[in-house]
Amino acid sequence: MTSTMALRTRVFAALLKLSEKGIEDVVDLPAHRAKRAKLQRTLGGRFVFGRADASAVVEEITVGNGSRALLNRPPDAIAPLPCVINFHGGGWVQGNPEQSQWMASRIAVRNRAVVISPTYALAPEQPFPAGVEDCRATLEWVVSHADELGIDPQRIAVMGDSGGGNLAAVLALLARDAGGPELRAQVLIYPGTEMYDRWPSEDRHADAPVLTSRNMRAFARLYMGDRYGDEDFRASPIRAASHAGLPKTFILTAELDPLLDNGARYRDALVADGVPVRYVEYDGAIHGFMSLPGVVPVAKRALDDIVDFLALTL
Repeated sequence: MTSTMALRTRVFAALLKLSEKGIEDVVDLPAHRAKRAKLQRTLGGRFVFGRADASAVVEEITVGNGSRALLNRPPDAIAPLPCVINFHGGGWVQGNPEQSQWMASRIAVRNRAVVISPTYALAPEQPFPAGVEDCRATLEWVVSHADELGIDPQRIAVMGDSGGGNLAAVLALLARDAGGPELRAQVLIYPGTEMYDRWPSEDRHADAPVLTSRNMRAFARLYMGDRYGDEDFRASPIRAASHAGLPKTFILTAELDPLLDNGARYRDALVADGVPVRYVEYDGAIHGFMSLPGVVPVAKRALDDIVDFLALTL
C-alpha cells in the first residue's frame, strides 16, 4: 500500500499509527477534540496542516443557527464576489474550520472569492440530522446576508472534504429540491456518500493511514445514533431518488483511501443523471490529504485543480 506514497507521507503515517487512537477507542470525545485542536496550533501541526495564505483577509463571524465561521476574502477585493461555503471533515464527530485554512484561504485569494468555513453540530452529542440542519441554515443565512458579506448570491458553490463532502453533497440535493438557493458548483473532496454498504476500496485499504475501515464504521454509528440503519438520502446522498439537476461537480478522491469508491460511485450516479462531473483520483494520496499539505505533496496539485474548476464554474 505504501509503494506510491511520498516518503514524508510514509513517515507521517508511521508516526500517526504509534500516537493516534482510533475514534472507536476514544472514550472522552470533547477531550479528544480539544487535543486535536491544540495539536493543530503547534509548530509541527502548522507544518502538517499548512498555514493560511498570508495575504488573505480572515475574520471570525457567526452564521446560520449561531455557528462560528471563518471568513476568508482576497485583499483589496471589490464586492460583490463569488462565494464558496466550505464544510470541514472529521466524520461528523470532530474537526474544525481551522484545519481547512490552508486550502480555504488560497481559494479565496486565487479565485477572488469569499470562502466561508462554518462549524456545525457534531455527533454523538448532536446526531444526524443536526449537522445537516446547521449546514442548511448556514447556506440560507449566507444568501440572505449577501449584501453585508459583499457576495453575489447568484454565484455560490458548496465544498467539503470527507464528512464535510457528504454535507456539501446533501446540501446541493436539498437546495435543488427546495427550488433554491441555486448553486453554481459543488466540490466534493473524498466524500462519504454511502453510510452502510461496503465497497472494494474499503477492503483494499482497510488499515490505511488517517482513516481505517473500523474508523469508518465507528463514525457512521456515532453520527447516526438511534437512527443507524436509516436510508435517508440526507445521510447517504448516493441514495437520492435522482441526481438530475445538480450543479456542475468536481469530485476528488485519494488512491490509498477506503472511501475511494464512495467518490467514484457518486460520480457514476451523477453522470448517469446528466450532471457534468470532473473526477480526479490522486496517486499516492491518503484520506484527508487536502488538510495535510505538509506531508502529502499532491495536495498542491489538487488545490490547483480546485482553483481551475471554480474559475470556470463560479
